[in-house]
Amino acid sequence: MGGLARRPIAVVAAVVLVIEAVGLGLLHIILSTVVDAQKMSLAGLEPRAMTVSTLVAGGLIGLYLVLCAATLLWMAVRDRPALGVPRIALIACAVLHGVLGAFSVGMVGWTAFLLMMLVLGLLVFTLISYAPPEPEEPAKPREPEGPAPEANGGPEPATS
Repeated sequence: MGGLARRPIAVVAAVVLVIEAVGLGLLHIILSTVVDAQKMSLAGLEPRAMTVSTLVAGGLIGLYLVLCAATLLWMAVRDRPALGVPRIALIACAVLHGVLGAFSVGMVGWTAFLLMMLVLGLLVFTLISYAPPEPEEPAKPREPEGPAPEANGGPEPATS
């Protein structure tokens, strides 16, 4: 199943991440509007700073998810694994979804948990199906077959 299904699943994972990025961006815009309208403060922090930091956090999270989606699309189009920093970003994205899924059970409910686990499953399947190639070991020199040659040319004579 891995060879035939990995491209469509990578595309689906990319689309889901883009939808999630847009949703998180809109959520952060709404949160910043509420914080600004209520003049909320945390430990004496200015309400304006709370508003701006909420918008910046939403933008950065959205950008991160869109970059992960672009990496997944690149993997699907080229049918090659992501290596280096893009692969690490995808692994971090999978870990993030696992942690968010664990937190979402108590705060939001089981539906949110299931959605986070769905995204986690898509990411993990894509990462596993596009595993980087194993490095080849250098060829070891073959040892000669048969008895090992003696160092002195033969057995030593017995002395009495």
